[in-house]
Amino acid sequence: MNSTFMRKAAAIAATATCAVAATAMTSAPAGAAPIGETSFLVAQGGTGTDKAVAAVEAAGGTVVQEWPQIGVVVASATDDTFDDKARSAPGIVAAGPSRAMQAYEPASAIVPDGSVKGLGPGTAGGDDTKEPLNANQWDMRQIGADKAHLKTDGNRDITVGVLDSGVEADHPDLAANVDASQSVDCTDRGVPNTSPTKWQPTTSDHGTHVAGSIAAARNGVGIVGVAPNVKLASVKVVEDAGYIYPEYAICGFIWAADKGMEVTNNSYYIDPYALWCKANLDEKAAILAVERALKYSEKKDVVNVAAAGNSAWDLSKPITDTGSPNNTPEPTPRDTDQRCYDMPTEVGNTVTTSSVGPTAVKSYYSNWGRNVVDVAAPGGDSRVAADTPDRNGRILSTVVGGGWGYKQGTSMASPHAAGVVALIRGTDTGLNAKQAMKTLEREADTLACPEFYDANRDGVNDATCEGGANGFGYYGSGLVDALDAVTP
Repeated sequence: MNSTFMRKAAAIAATATCAVAATAMTSAPAGAAPIGETSFLVAQGGTGTDKAVAAVEAAGGTVVQEWPQIGVVVASATDDTFDDKARSAPGIVAAGPSRAMQAYEPASAIVPDGSVKGLGPGTAGGDDTKEPLNANQWDMRQIGADKAHLKTDGNRDITVGVLDSGVEADHPDLAANVDASQSVDCTDRGVPNTSPTKWQPTTSDHGTHVAGSIAAARNGVGIVGVAPNVKLASVKVVEDAGYIYPEYAICGFIWAADKGMEVTNNSYYIDPYALWCKANLDEKAAILAVERALKYSEKKDVVNVAAAGNSAWDLSKPITDTGSPNNTPEPTPRDTDQRCYDMPTEVGNTVTTSSVGPTAVKSYYSNWGRNVVDVAAPGGDSRVAADTPDRNGRILSTVVGGGWGYKQGTSMASPHAAGVVALIRGTDTGLNAKQAMKTLEREADTLACPEFYDANRDGVNDATCEGGANGFGYYGSGLVDALDAVTP
C-alpha cells in the first residue's frame, strides 16, 4: 500500500479481536478549556435527524451535515463537553468526536511512485496483449482477467465508486470511463461537493492507481483494467493531509448507495484510530455511524470491497495499537479486544481482501486472519521477482499526470477484487449484493498454506497460516478468479 494507506503504509492494522485499555480517550470534565472548532458525530435511535439536530443545538453546537437515512448528523462545536451534553439528550444513542482532540496536521508524506510516460496509442480489441504495457501486468494474468476479457470487458451499466484520494478524469487510460455525474468530494466535513476541481486528486495519485486496476480502458494505450468497460466514479474521501475521518467515509458510502453504484472500493482505514473501540463512548459514535452507513449501502444493493491492511498482523488475534490517534503528536499505546474494529474492513458488510505477490503467496506486508479475510488478490510483493520485463513484483497502473507507475499493498489487491465483482454484476445482472459476494468467494481459487515458513517472506516471526490445504487464514476463500466468475 503506499499512499491512502499512504502515510500509513504500515499502520492500516485491523483486528477481529482486540482489548480496550484504561488509556482510551474520554471526554474532558465539565469546565474544560475550549478546544477550537471540532467535528462530532451524533446518532439518534432509528432514522431521521430531528432528535439529533435538537441535541446538537441544545448542546451549543452547529449542524454541518444531516444523514436522515441513517439517523446521524455531523456537528461542529468549540466545547469539549459537547458530546457529553449531546449524549444526555432525549433519543440520542451515541455522540463523540470524529477525530482526536488537540489535533495537529502534519505535512503530507504522500510520495507518488515513478511513472512511465510517452506511450503512443496501440490497437484496441479484446486481446489484452495489444495494450502497450500488458506484458508488465502479471496481476491480470494471475487472476485470469486476460481470458475473461475474451468473454466480456464488463457491462456499461455498472459503476464502481472509487472511495479514495480522487481520480484523474482526463488520464488517457481512464477518461472514457470516469463518470463526472456520479463523482463527488466528501472531505469538507462530509458535505458532498460535486465540483470536478474538488473530486479530482490534489496531493496523491493513490486513487488514480486504484482506478486503473479496476477499469483502465481497452484503448490501445498503456494498460487494461479488470473490468475495462465499466464506469468509474471518483468519490474523494482522502483530504490533502492524507486523513480519512469518519464523516468523509460515511458521506462516500451514502453517496454511492443513493447514486445506485453496484460496487465500491475502499483502500484505506478510517482515521485517527487504527482500531476504534466500541467500549469507549467517544469512539462508539463513529463506529455506530459507519456500521449504519454500510448497512444502508448493502440495503441499497452495493458491494463494498475493502483492503485488509499492510501491518503483517493476524487480524484474528489480540493486537496492541501503538499508533493511535494518528493526528496527535504523541499516540497512546493500548491493548485492544473484540470490541475494537478497523474501519471499514471489520465493521461488516465488506469484502476484506488480503494481498498476494506474483507467486500467489501472501505478500510479506499483508494482514491476514481466520474468519476475517474473505478473498485474496494480487497486490504485489517487491521481495519476489515478477514474471515481467521489469521483474519488480509490484502492480503497474495509472498515476497522476497521464502516466503509469508501480505500487504495492493491499490497497492494490482490493481493486482487483472490486473489478471482478463488477464483472460478476455485469454478467449476471439478476444477482443482488450478497449473491454477488458469494459468487466472488465461490469462484475463487483455493490457495493452500505455504509448505514452509520463511521469515524473510512474511515479515513477522510468528506468521501462522491456518487452514492447511484450504489456506483460509491467509487467503479466505482463495484468489479471485475473473474467468470463472464470468463463466456459467
